Amino acid sequence: MKLTYHNSAAVVIQDNDTKILVDPWLRNGEYFGSWGIFPPYDFKPEEFDDMDFIYISHIHPDHCSPKTLEKLNKKIPVLIHEFPEKYLRNNIERLGFDVIEIKNNKKKKLKDETEINIIAADNCNPEICGKLFGCGTMNSEEGLGNIDTMAIFNNKNETIVNTNDCPFEISEKTANIVAQQYKKIDLLLVGYAGASSYPQCFNFSEEKLHAEIKMKKNKRLNDAVNYIKKIEPRYFFPFAGKYTLAGKNSILNKNRGEPEFDYAIDYLIKNTNQNETKCIALNSKECFDITTGTSTKKYQKEDLKFKEQYVKDKLSKIKYDFELEPEPKIISLLDLLSGSYKRFNEIRKKISYATDTKIILKLDNDKFAVISCDGNGFKISTSDEIKNIKRFISIDMDNRLLYWLLQGPRMAHWNNVEIGSHLQFKRIPDIYERGLVHCLNYFYSGEYKE
Repeated sequence: MKLTYHNSAAVVIQDNDTKILVDPWLRNGEYFGSWGIFPPYDFKPEEFDDMDFIYISHIHPDHCSPKTLEKLNKKIPVLIHEFPEKYLRNNIERLGFDVIEIKNNKKKKLKDETEINIIAADNCNPEICGKLFGCGTMNSEEGLGNIDTMAIFNNKNETIVNTNDCPFEISEKTANIVAQQYKKIDLLLVGYAGASSYPQCFNFSEEKLHAEIKMKKNKRLNDAVNYIKKIEPRYFFPFAGKYTLAGKNSILNKNRGEPEFDYAIDYLIKNTNQNETKCIALNSKECFDITTGTSTKKYQKEDLKFKEQYVKDKLSKIKYDFELEPEPKIISLLDLLSGSYKRFNEIRKKISYATDTKIILKLDNDKFAVISCDGNGFKISTSDEIKNIKRFISIDMDNRLLYWLLQGPRMAHWNNVEIGSHLQFKRIPDIYERGLVHCLNYFYSGEYKE
């Protein structure tokens, strides 16, 4: 078996004549334009025409990239987990692909001796993964896997385990299952970074910000170490979560708390036993042969000075998808607020949640929507009036994006907007209320059915 690296979590797994493209994100501009690719990637869709399958682990656009998939050959079947919700399947089918759903932890033969096994790998907990809005429901059955999956690719002799984006604390149960079922694992694809708006989008003091950056970086890397120790592979390859903020958000890159790839390589080598498990590093489009333990080329470290200049000259110039739209009138936003609050309040009652904390959405310099989280509706307030609010989470964003959010997930979803670092937050007091932001996920007007 061979592994060819392309970008972030996008790899090709080859077993003799069987080729599987995994989580293809190969074009700039996901998350409404704010996620850029570095090092620069020369995407040629025809290079993937010989793929036998595409495997997509979950719905986030750095794994299921519409801007990439729309360019790929629609005759290639797409493999996904049989999720209880059909968002992922429906999104892929709308792009023109045939989708094959695979039951949880049921091995499926693909071609010749090649098998895939997809296992539900998370019960969403945003307090662990760092995504403010979360990705799943509040009361999902443990192990149901509303969002992410692990995949195992194997033949009679070799086994590759792909952990995708799954944080170890959430997915340790699944990692135990994998370790028990597969006694000899040759290659582990393990994440070393993540994606969230925290801490770069929060109104912190410099001291607090730097402390949170350090804590986040160490947590991501320690998750990778825990996976390596649990799975005990012959080789491991750090990957996934590798992105650079583009457009006007590029100024936030230094505060994301995500380790650079070469820093991660050094850390993981120092904190694992390289006599028992060996770290491999690959540049884009280079290949590692598991059987021989060799790569097509020696790895070249990234040039961080070039990266800084590339972000300044290229990525920072990218316009976001919503920036190509006209500015909405305030009356258009106000028209959507009543329906949005109604849906929000229905979810709040469904999970029996209430808090005195107010949600403050900025509409313009002197107009704010103040949303109650205890059933008392919402009102439009001035900047002077909101000064009297003692407990709140305020959210500031481009009004063009807010207009999309209030129309519903077909236009924009709160979770993806947050991951794209498009929201600016301030919390008083600085505490995380999961129920509040869970309900805010549903703050949109109109019908939305998959």
